Amino acid sequence: MQAIGGANEKIEGFFDVCRIRGLTGKQGVLIPIANVRNLVLRPDVITAVETGQFHIYPIRTIDEGIALLTGVHAGSTTESETVNGLVNKRLQNLATGLKAFTTPTGAGGPEQSKTLEEENHAPTGPKG
Repeated sequence: MQAIGGANEKIEGFFDVCRIRGLTGKQGVLIPIANVRNLVLRPDVITAVETGQFHIYPIRTIDEGIALLTGVHAGSTTESETVNGLVNKRLQNLATGLKAFTTPTGAGGPEQSKTLEEENHAPTGPKG
């Protein structure tokens, strides 16, 4: 995760939106860990963090963020019960479905299908 610019302003802006809508103790932000040392937040934001009304989650990797947001270990694409494993499985299912959808039918070779444009410009009457 690369550091971001304007972290203080972004956090405070989101905090203000959450405060106006009502702090629930579940709102918060993910920030790159590299930004932590440069945070200089308003006292009201600091108090909300200290009392558990608002959260700041410093993360090192996208996988840490995925795990935090989903409650499921990000894992690898080969681990079936992880976010990345489930995403990989879904992508494979979509690819299989797409391949089946585009595979020609019959043994006579590729199916000859016209594009919509070809169908709309095809002659409709007898030649002559």
